[in-house]
Amino acid sequence: MSEYSSRTELLLGRRVMEALSECRVIVFGVGGVGGWCVEALARTGVGHLTMVDPDCVSASNINRQVMATLPTVGQPKVEVMSRRVHDINPAAEVDARVAKFSAPTADDFDLDAYDYVIDAIDSLSDKALLIRRACLSRAKLFSSMGAARKTDPRRIEVAEFWKVKGCPLAAALRRMFKRQGLYPARRFSCVFSAELHDNLGADGNDEYRAAASGGRHERLPNGTLVQATATFGLILSSLVVGDVERRCREQEHPAPQTSTPDA
Repeated sequence: MSEYSSRTELLLGRRVMEALSECRVIVFGVGGVGGWCVEALARTGVGHLTMVDPDCVSASNINRQVMATLPTVGQPKVEVMSRRVHDINPAAEVDARVAKFSAPTADDFDLDAYDYVIDAIDSLSDKALLIRRACLSRAKLFSSMGAARKTDPRRIEVAEFWKVKGCPLAAALRRMFKRQGLYPARRFSCVFSAELHDNLGADGNDEYRAAASGGRHERLPNGTLVQATATFGLILSSLVVGDVERRCREQEHPAPQTSTPDA
């Protein structure tokens, strides 16, 4: 295992590696973004990973999701990722939960048990609830905004949530918070891109399509590329690693205490 982490330790140092091995991270949504985040955290030495996702691998995931291959189609994503994490680092503690974070299940997750919460959820209402819950916990939150319809990873940025610009998902979240009068209790960083590439495939420019039954309309799925979704996930992982490193450096070199004159 020393060989597994030797290049990381060479860069970050032993103290940071020890902190990463003790770090507890929970990732909600193990798809095109969250899966790559888990992969990078495992390869960087994070010792305790919890993954939450209700879905199984489908063939349409293969273009962008790290766990998705033809042999894994039909298997729960978190179970495939759990095996993958243990192939990378057998010593890692992994909790793979085939579950959905939502209002009925939110109390099943003790966010105070973690150092970091990664939000890679697609559902607007579930995402808003997770953000509010995470911001009330002791854990630090990093959130992914919309990663679909992006082709240029050079345009991906990090910003505080209320300063994110050009992202329809962030705008929808802000509208929901304002409409409900329920706001996150603290600020948090987001990965986002203002790029919005048109869907150019078959019927891709139609926002809706008629469903086969009853004349209902369903929203078309958006196109995605691994170059974008993986970059979102890798940046999320780098925010965790960077914060762990920052905390270690502050412990090693605490800021000098400034005294105030007596009144």
